[in-house]
Amino acid sequence: MSGLWRNEAPLLLASKSAARRALLVAAGVPCETADAGIDERLVEAPLRAVGAAGGEIALHLARAKALAVATSRPERLVVGADQVLALGDRIFAKPPDRAAAAAQLAALSGRAHELHSAFCVARGNTILFEAAPVARLVMRPLSAAFIEAYLSMAGEAALCSVGAYQLEGLGVHLFEKIEGDHATILGLPLLPLLAFLREEGSLLQ
Repeated sequence: MSGLWRNEAPLLLASKSAARRALLVAAGVPCETADAGIDERLVEAPLRAVGAAGGEIALHLARAKALAVATSRPERLVVGADQVLALGDRIFAKPPDRAAAAAQLAALSGRAHELHSAFCVARGNTILFEAAPVARLVMRPLSAAFIEAYLSMAGEAALCSVGAYQLEGLGVHLFEKIEGDHATILGLPLLPLLAFLREEGSLLQ
């Protein structure tokens, strides 16, 4: 226990995301990571089949991750998170390869889309709190030449997030307008999470 953090054990992040971990560390929240080990596409398939909204899918995945880790580590406070990109009724996942990334960028070019960033806090098999804030981003019109140049520069990083971009890096070149909290866009809405952790007693009021 040190600084603002009141728990003896660090927060357990059910994610391999370096961006999410960096957000927590920068906010003074000590954390450890644990791979939830779930097949995200398999978990979300039933929801996609019935046309579930992006926020619902993101929350479902965040819950699945949090509970997968929390049930095996019942003494720890666990947060799971997931992000879904929605372009109208179309839902995007991380592109599996460069061709898919190029196709996603072409589809998003010149249009507005929403990022649903969900998180779920759990202990044992109990969900303590969850939320799924939304950010709205408008991508500028992109030429085929720009998409190719961008993907060449971004490399594997383009395959690590929905929409084939990371706003904190080269992805900032893709946009003309952004509406929403920065941490929400990066995949872990800090303000509602920190508010819950203060109320729960893990953070100093």
